[in-house]
Amino acid sequence: MIEALHLLVLRCKDIEVTKRFYSFLGLIFEKERHGGGPEHYAAMLSDTVFELYPASSEAYEDNSRIGLTVCEDAILPDALSNLGIPIESQHNFHDSIVYVVEDPDGRKVELAVPAHTKG
Repeated sequence: MIEALHLLVLRCKDIEVTKRFYSFLGLIFEKERHGGGPEHYAAMLSDTVFELYPASSEAYEDNSRIGLTVCEDAILPDALSNLGIPIESQHNFHDSIVYVVEDPDGRKVELAVPAHTKG
């Protein structure tokens, strides 16, 4: 029986570009290396370890989808636009506005702004 997600690992074509994208959303990363494994980045997201690893192949394709709840000021459409991150779609879900963008590796990322955080 699953109680909680404790680890999310994303493989990245360009780990530095992907780190900048998720750092913009508020994650604070630290460099890590475990034993003989590759250098990577890790951040805490509540009780979940969020890690970025370099992808092992140029032909790598990831169809993962990530949903993050964020505060309004972290994802203002103008701020996304200024960073060159287009909003692919926007919809309402329950009491949230959900913006769908792509991270630098082409993964769909849903950024949900709950009604209680909207200005």
